[in-house]
Formats: sequence, C-alpha cells, structure tokens
Amino acid sequence: MFRFIQALLVAVLIGSSPLALAVEVKIGFVNTERIFREAAPAVRAQKKLEKEFEKRDQELQRLAKQLQGMQETLEKNGVTMAEADRRNKDREFNDLNREFQRKQREYREDLNQRRNEELAVVLERANKTIKQIAEQEKFDIIFQEAVFASPRIDITEKVLKALSDQPAAK
Repeated sequence: MFRFIQALLVAVLIGSSPLALAVEVKIGFVNTERIFREAAPAVRAQKKLEKEFEKRDQELQRLAKQLQGMQETLEKNGVTMAEADRRNKDREFNDLNREFQRKQREYREDLNQRRNEELAVVLERANKTIKQIAEQEKFDIIFQEAVFASPRIDITEKVLKALSDQPAAK
C-alpha cells in the first residue's frame, strides 16, 4: 500500500510539473516611438502641423532678424548716439524682445498642444490596428513599452504596413 501511495504521489508531481502545464503564449511588441516617426498617419500629421504653423514660424523668424539687426545697430552706434536716442532704442529693443519671447512661448505651447492632439489620433488608429493584428494572428498579449524586446517578437513593421495600407482619415 505504501509503494502504491508513493507511486501515485510521484505521478501527481510529474503530471503537475511546469513542463506538463506549459501553455504556449504568443507575445508581441510594438515600438510606439517608431510608429510616431514612421507611420503614414504620423507623417501626414507632421506635414499638417508644419503647414498649420508655417506663418507663425515665419513671423518669429522675421522678429528674430529684426531683433538681431536692432542689437547690432545699438552695439555699433550706441556709443555715438545721443543719450535720449540710445534710451529710446534700448526701450524699443526691450519691448520687441518681450513681444518676441511672448509670441515664441505661445507658439511652442500651441504647437505642443496640437502635436499631442494629432499624436493621440495616430495612437488611436495604431491601437485599433494592433488589436486587429492581435485577433487575426491570435496573440495573447502585445506590449507597447519594454526595456528590451527581442526582434523575434517585434511586430512594429506589420503595424506600419497595415497603417500605410489604410486610407487617410478626413
């Protein structure tokens, strides 16, 4: 009887070993940064933002050149100018510099807000695409962030291709 219980215990232990319980898990990884750089919707969003902010960028460049010219004039002619003229030119320069800094700050804030809005749309489309790939290819889990991911499980290229095959959103 003791040997029978011992044999039964060994059989149970062998049957419940990790090898016997191993379940095949299909894992994938998507490089989100690469999606934001290379995906067709992300490239279209970047071009859209460049066009949308082009005039404001040109205005900032114009103001920067104007400031540089004023500064050079003040450095070159400041010593020979009358005190009142120099003070007026300094005041003009400082006013324009404050305006430039304010416009530059507003530009950066607006650009960052719009970029975040556009990237959110890209991420939403990418996530839908990733989910479709996961369902079609029967993935158990797909990670978007990892310290390390083997190229063997990286499906970023599939996602990029699927996104480029989709029509542009209106």
